[in-house]
Amino acid sequence: MKPGRLGVGVIGAGRVGPVLAAALAGAGHAIIGIDASGEDAIERAETILPGVEILDIPTIVERSELVLLSVPTAALADLVAGLAATGAWQPGQIVVHTAAEHGIEVLRPALECGAIPIALHPAMTFTGTTLDLSRLLEATIAVTAPGPVLPIGQALAVEMGAEPIIVDEADRAAYAEAVGAAREFADGVVAHAMRQLHEIGVERPSRVLGGVVRSAVETALSRYPDPPLEP
Repeated sequence: MKPGRLGVGVIGAGRVGPVLAAALAGAGHAIIGIDASGEDAIERAETILPGVEILDIPTIVERSELVLLSVPTAALADLVAGLAATGAWQPGQIVVHTAAEHGIEVLRPALECGAIPIALHPAMTFTGTTLDLSRLLEATIAVTAPGPVLPIGQALAVEMGAEPIIVDEADRAAYAEAVGAAREFADGVVAHAMRQLHEIGVERPSRVLGGVVRSAVETALSRYPDPPLEP
């Protein structure tokens, strides 16, 4: 894979897809088009990817060397299988999804058509704005792919600005549970604290909690250093 030489098509204009596409565009890849339906999705796509065409899914798959699937997890399997049933997937085409819970097995229908399956999950919470591009620089991306093409997945993660970490197919469920638990716990605690401060009349409670939350997380992480890798 030569950096800056892939035509990338994006299916899904939620908070994740347009941001990752913008990161790839920043690395020199060409964004062929994006699928977006609904006013919010279209506005997000046009804001983050100005000038990029909004196309239907079959056209995106037909024109792209790399197809980025950034759709709700529940819709992923049916989308991949449905495109396979219509003969849309092309031999040698790279197919990437961003669901935490899945490795490459969910992409098997595309693989059986000759496509190259890769699972990439950025371990961060997306706002769906260009702010996420700077946050990617401090994030990791879980990479799951067949051994021969694992370097392609790692290279894509690096080009997005993140640090790639390899997660085996069998470990994706545990990985998703861990990152999901951390996200949900943080959301719940912050929401509760925000309500309490608002109720007692504190102005800009987010400013009060911002320093507390960031420093608390950094302190907690320092108490649990990464274990040494087994030889």
